[in-house]
Amino acid sequence: MKKLIVPKIIQAVINERDSLCSTLAIRENQISGLQIDTLNLNNNVRKLVKQYNDLSNDNLSQSEHFSLALKQKSKELSEKEKLLFERENALKDLRKVVARQDSITKRLNDILRNAMLGFKTDELSVEIKNGKVYVSMSDKLLFKSGSAAIETKGLEAIKVLAEVLDKNRDIDILVEGHTDNIPIKTAIYRDNWDLSVARAISIVQILTVDYKILPSRLTASGRGEFAPKATNSTAEGRASNRRTEIILSPKLDEIMELLKTN
Repeated sequence: MKKLIVPKIIQAVINERDSLCSTLAIRENQISGLQIDTLNLNNNVRKLVKQYNDLSNDNLSQSEHFSLALKQKSKELSEKEKLLFERENALKDLRKVVARQDSITKRLNDILRNAMLGFKTDELSVEIKNGKVYVSMSDKLLFKSGSAAIETKGLEAIKVLAEVLDKNRDIDILVEGHTDNIPIKTAIYRDNWDLSVARAISIVQILTVDYKILPSRLTASGRGEFAPKATNSTAEGRASNRRTEIILSPKLDEIMELLKTN
């Protein structure tokens, strides 16, 4: 069994949302630079016009020289203004798409919180992080120790989740298994990483087979003990680390197209 199942293209799409704020900041810096360039060019043009008018009656050759310089600066100014206009429009488009994606994320978070009210906070939590909705389900809810077979109450939680996902189809789904750092080795699982992958796959199979969620929306991965959310030095911390996270991201196709074209 492979230790990690995350297609590079899908992971790239997921990571793209995380760096989007940095991309917007770069766009804003570029526009600020263009605005300064445009202001400077306008000042240069005004100076050249004044010099041209002052010299036009005194020295024909110098006035011709300034005339050429003026035309060149005017052309540069026109090009800068056009580029500035295009960049500003591109930035507006990106902001609109990001705002729409954030709105979808917030709405999904609210829906899931309401749907999951029947589960205890130490069993299941829902929160927004990095522009995604994280549904974290504890080992206590889902699995017996050393097993990837989902318990009855865990199946109830997955059913509720599947109903929400079926009604919100523009959402990509990453199922990510996590363990504590206590070593495991059984006849089925060589280590914690194997177990975390198997648990993620179990949930993906239920979502696709039992609830007909499109497989193209899903990615299964396991991170073993290598992404803890709490210390492994205490029993309470280890319990927090034994979890499966269902990470929900609005589709980023529109954002990626805008980034490619701009």
